[in-house]
Amino acid sequence: MFSTEETKTDQEKENTSTEENSQQDQNEMEIEMAGSDKDLEALYEETLDKRVTSGSLVTGTVVQIGAEHIMIDIGRKNEGQAPIREFIDHNGVIGISVGDEVEVLVESINPAKGIIRLSKEKARRIKIWDDIFKAYQDSSYLPGKVVERIKGGLTVDIGIPAFLPSSQATLSPVSENELEKMIGDVIDVSIIKFNRKKNNVVVSHREVLERQKDEDKKKILETLAKDDVITGKVKNIMAYGAFVDIGGIDGLLHITDMSWGKLKDPKDKVSTDQEIRVKVLDFDPATEKISLGMKQLIPDPWEGLEYRYPIGKKISGKITSITNYGAFVELEEGVEGLVHISEMFWTKRVRHPSSILEEGQEVEVVVLGVDQNNRRISLGLKQTSPNPWELIEEYYPQGTVVNATVKNVTDFGLFVSVDENIDVDGLVHVSDLSWDPKVKNPRDTYKKGDVIEAKVLTIDPDSEKFSLGVKHLSPDPWTQVANEHPVGSIIHGKVTSLTDFGAFVEIRQGVEGMIHISEVSSDKIDSLAEVLSVGQEVEAMVLRISPENKKIGLSIKSMEESRDNKPAVTPEKGSEKVGTNLGDLLKELQDNKLKR
Repeated sequence: MFSTEETKTDQEKENTSTEENSQQDQNEMEIEMAGSDKDLEALYEETLDKRVTSGSLVTGTVVQIGAEHIMIDIGRKNEGQAPIREFIDHNGVIGISVGDEVEVLVESINPAKGIIRLSKEKARRIKIWDDIFKAYQDSSYLPGKVVERIKGGLTVDIGIPAFLPSSQATLSPVSENELEKMIGDVIDVSIIKFNRKKNNVVVSHREVLERQKDEDKKKILETLAKDDVITGKVKNIMAYGAFVDIGGIDGLLHITDMSWGKLKDPKDKVSTDQEIRVKVLDFDPATEKISLGMKQLIPDPWEGLEYRYPIGKKISGKITSITNYGAFVELEEGVEGLVHISEMFWTKRVRHPSSILEEGQEVEVVVLGVDQNNRRISLGLKQTSPNPWELIEEYYPQGTVVNATVKNVTDFGLFVSVDENIDVDGLVHVSDLSWDPKVKNPRDTYKKGDVIEAKVLTIDPDSEKFSLGVKHLSPDPWTQVANEHPVGSIIHGKVTSLTDFGAFVEIRQGVEGMIHISEVSSDKIDSLAEVLSVGQEVEAMVLRISPENKKIGLSIKSMEESRDNKPAVTPEKGSEKVGTNLGDLLKELQDNKLKR
């Protein structure tokens, strides 16, 4: 706090000065009346000496450094004295030497004792308040050092402690941490208001920044031109880009102009307060809108891309993003290609690429296609390894008999592996398991892990199909039956089932013929159950046979009619045919109906 003398008003000081000047005039008159007995030169010097009065700011010369006081010549007969403590710094060092000039305040003069009391500190404070008033009047700046964080703002040392409100610290609202970071900074401030009596000063750094910004903005608008390359500082980052301060005015750096490649977030390319070089893409002085670009500072990487990445070339890249349909791989800055999900594995089915790949992963890929106009590159992951379909075709050609391991059993067949080093599964369809049409559920016969013998039926690498068969290891019984029993021959079998339209007869395992109800007898039959039963052995004539369609048509009626038209042949002992017994049975059944 100031002393009573320091807090005097300007009017009080003026009154004091007037009184002292009156006293000085009176003294001068007394000198003139002293007569010629005094030395005129001495009287003149005394007059000058008395012009230094209490409250004056004077510049003196250090003549002696004592234990408690510094003796200073201020132009009077007697030297003035100032407390030595005012000259000692925070390290305890006296910051002045004999012969140095120093500005001090004359606190009091005691002619009787010859003591003149001086104060360097009070002189400094008066000078500071003069500077504060001048800065306020002229709207000029004062330098100050931020010394501490207090409630509502900061304390700035401008010679005396001044209050800098948080709202006046920067151009935009600041956080507590940002205010803390300002401590120790030397900044320029303007004077908002002051009260000397209360020793209170409020300052603003924001006003200084705003003025500087306006001045810089004016210069930029006068000189800025399209295609200029300038340096700016990233101010704010939004989802669509970043605002860059290029010296008092902000320009927009859109996310699409940050990189030739795809960016998800501008923060992946720039950060707040980062200094960056940008190119002016567009500038409208009327609206003060400025479009900036970073990628335009380097050549377009897509130019000549087809020569750098020819089809079939194997290259390394980094996965930048993963979607449900594939993964994007960065080949170089600004160049990304797509590995479609179908180009990831030769045989493995992938539900989602993220199950096998992750962002940031380094991968090897093969260039499949380049569309420079649309900036698209098709890449393949599976092409970096041999095509297993070509290997399986080479090592296991059609007709090869293999030992296969059952990997899965389904309603429609078996999935099998023929080579543990080739990741290709073959299918044994249920229809290729057995010649017997009754085999309809593979689970009744096979289980996972079974090793079976099978024959390679077809391999189609283009459609990725690999078919095998088990039944093909043995001859087709239908072909055998057709060869052994041509049309018109008599065949022997067992009734397996009866239907409304006929009876099915098993000729041999896997081969069934059908006797239509109209081919059982020449006589009308209401129900086959009256003359045939399941398990009954019968003879019938082959009417038609089709091995391709797996069908055989049989007839008991035709067989009987054929026999009736032939001479009777005495059968050999023990060779009586069941078919003859069936004919007799039908005849007896007809006779019984007539008797009724």
